[in-house]
Amino acid sequence: MVNFCEIRVLSAPNVRGGSTLGIFPPGSRLLWHASLIGVQTRLIRGSLMSAYDLIDSPWLFVRPRGDGKPGDFSLYEVLLRAHEFDSLVVELPTHTPALLRQVLLPVVLDALGRPRDRAEWARRFDAGRFTDEERDRLSAYLEEHRSRFDLFDGRAPFAQAAGLHTAKNETKGSALLVATAPSGNNVPLFATRTEGDPLPLTPAQAARWLLHAHCWDTAAIKSGAAGDPQAKAGKTTGNPIGPLGALGVVVPVGRSLYETLLLNLPVGSQPAADRPHWRRPCAGPEWESRAAVGLLDLWTWQSRRIRLIPEATDDGVRVSRVVLCAGDRLLDLPEWEPHTAWIFPKAPKSPTGTIRRPRRHAPGKAAWRGLEALLTSVRENDDGDFETSALLNQLAEVQADGRLDQDYPLRVEATGIAYGNQSAVVEDILFDAIPLPVAALRAGEATSTVLLEVAEQAEGLARAVNNLSADLRRATGADPIPWDRGQRPGEFVLHALDPLVRRFLVGVRAAGGDPDSLERGRTAWERIARDRTWDVAEKVLATATHGEFGGRAVEKNGRGFTYRLATAEQSLRRQINTVLPRCAQPADDLVEDTADDSGAMDDLVRDVTGVPVAAGDPGAVDELARNVAGDSVAVNDLVEDVAAGLGEDIALAASVPATQTF
Repeated sequence: MVNFCEIRVLSAPNVRGGSTLGIFPPGSRLLWHASLIGVQTRLIRGSLMSAYDLIDSPWLFVRPRGDGKPGDFSLYEVLLRAHEFDSLVVELPTHTPALLRQVLLPVVLDALGRPRDRAEWARRFDAGRFTDEERDRLSAYLEEHRSRFDLFDGRAPFAQAAGLHTAKNETKGSALLVATAPSGNNVPLFATRTEGDPLPLTPAQAARWLLHAHCWDTAAIKSGAAGDPQAKAGKTTGNPIGPLGALGVVVPVGRSLYETLLLNLPVGSQPAADRPHWRRPCAGPEWESRAAVGLLDLWTWQSRRIRLIPEATDDGVRVSRVVLCAGDRLLDLPEWEPHTAWIFPKAPKSPTGTIRRPRRHAPGKAAWRGLEALLTSVRENDDGDFETSALLNQLAEVQADGRLDQDYPLRVEATGIAYGNQSAVVEDILFDAIPLPVAALRAGEATSTVLLEVAEQAEGLARAVNNLSADLRRATGADPIPWDRGQRPGEFVLHALDPLVRRFLVGVRAAGGDPDSLERGRTAWERIARDRTWDVAEKVLATATHGEFGGRAVEKNGRGFTYRLATAEQSLRRQINTVLPRCAQPADDLVEDTADDSGAMDDLVRDVTGVPVAAGDPGAVDELARNVAGDSVAVNDLVEDVAAGLGEDIALAASVPATQTF
C-alpha cells in the first residue's frame, strides 16, 4: 500500500480554500515548493485511486453559453457558474434528470433553501445568476460535506454502501450499470460487445452511471448482500424499477443552466426532517420500504445498494467491476412528485372512482401529441383525465402573476424508459423536447385552446388516412391493419406534420396571445397540413388495384355497404374538411394545389409572427422547420444562413434554441 500526499489549500492568495491541487508521492518537489509558500498538505493512505472528489474533479460535461465548446467541469464550477452554461451534455437523455435530481437540485435546495412563495421564486429567477451571498453559501455547503462526495472513500463512498459484498464475494461487470450495454438478459440489438467483454469506466463515467442506476435501474432479481436479513439464497426478489422508471419525466428547461435549476425548484415549505443521502448515515447492506420524507429524500433516493470497485490501469483509474444489490423501496409515489404529469384511470373500488397515476410516455409518440396532459393545469372535474406536472402548473401561476414574459423561450424535455420482459430489460429510451409557450399553460387561454386544437387536428388527419387505408383493404376483402401491429399510413402523416407543429409552437409563442395573429396562423397551418396529408393520401391511393375500383359489397347490421376506391376517397375528403374547416374544399373538387405548396409554410410563419421570412426562396422555411427539430443552432442564425445566398436581410420574431428529437 503506497502513501500519497494530497495538496489541499487551506488558505492561500487567489485560491479558493479547500481546493485540491493534486495528489503526489511523498518527496515530490511540488510538495516541497508548496510548503515554502505556506500551502498545507494532507497525507492520505492508500493508492492513488482511493480518492476522487466529485466537488473539485471535472466529471460533469456541460456546454457553455454562446460558441464555447462543451467540456468537463467540477460540481463546484457547474453550480457557481451555472449562469455561464447552456445545459448538461449527456451520453443518454436519461442522464439529465438523474444528474439534476441526484446532485444539482438537492445541493441548491439544501444549501439555499426552497423558495417560500412565487414572489421569492420570481426574484431569484430574475436575478439570472446566484448572488455573491448565495455563492458563498453554496461553497461553504460543499466544503462542509466534502467528505461525503468522495467517490472511492473507504468509509462513506458517494451514493454507495461501503464494503458491500455478497456472501461469496462475487462481483459483476460495470456493464450492469450501463443501460445500453449487454448485461445478463439486457442485450441491445446489434450490440458490438458481449457481457464477457470488460467495460472500463473512468471515474467520471462511473459517477454518472452510478446515479443513473439509482434512478432508472431495471427490476427483477438482484444479488443478495451479505448482512441483508431480507436476502434469501444469495438474492433478493421483487425489486421494482428505479423511481424515475415509473414516471413520464417532464423537465422544464430555460436559457441557461441556472434558469433550468430554478425552473425545477418547487415553491413551498421544506420538512425539517428532510435531507439528502449525504446528510444521512452511510447506507449499509440493509434496506427498507418507506415513504419519502420530502423533496431532498425523494430526489436522492437510494434505490440500490452499489459499490464501485476501482482499479489501477495503464490508462489511469478505471471501474470494471461493481456490486449491485437491492436498495430502498418507495411505498407510494408522493402526490407532490414534481417531474411528471398525471392520469386518472377509472377504478371502481376507489372512493373517488379513479386513481392517480403518473403518465408515462408512449414509445414513438412525439411530445406535442401529449399536449393535453402538459397543458391541463388542474382537473376541472372528477371526470378529468389529465393533470400537468407541479412545475408546469407553478409556471402557469407565475405567468398569471405577470412575473414571467409570454415570449419566454421555455422548452420541455420529456424522458422515459420502456421496459420489457417483466421490467427486467430496457427495450427503448424515450426522449423528445418541444418549445412550449408559457401562456398556453393557463387553462382556458386562447393560446392553450389553439395548441390543443392543432394537436387534435394532426391526430384527426392521421385517423382520416388510416380510415382510407382500411376502406381500400376492405374493398379487396382484407382486414384493416390492426392499430397495434404493423405500420399504418397515418404514421407517415404525423411524421410529415411533426416539423410543422414544432415550428407552429415557436410562432405561437412569438404571437404573444394576439388573437388576429393566432387566427391567421391557424388558417395557414390548416392549408399546409391539408397539403401534407394529401401527399401521403395520394401515395395510398396510387397503390389501388382493379379490385379497389370494382369494390366489394358487405352487409353489416342488416344494411348493405359497398367499399370501393371512389367512396373511400370521398370519405377521406369529408373527414379532412371536418378536421380542417378553415380550408374545407367541396368533396368533388380535385386537389389541384397539392403540387404547389411552396409558399404555404412561408405564409404560416408570416401570419403567426407578422414578419416575412425568406421571400423568394420557396424551400427556405421548409428547411427551417426540419432543422428546428434536428439542428443545434438558433433559429435566427439558421434563417440568416438560409437567406445568405439571396442577400436579403431576414428578421424572425421567434428566437429559440433548436432541439434534438430521439
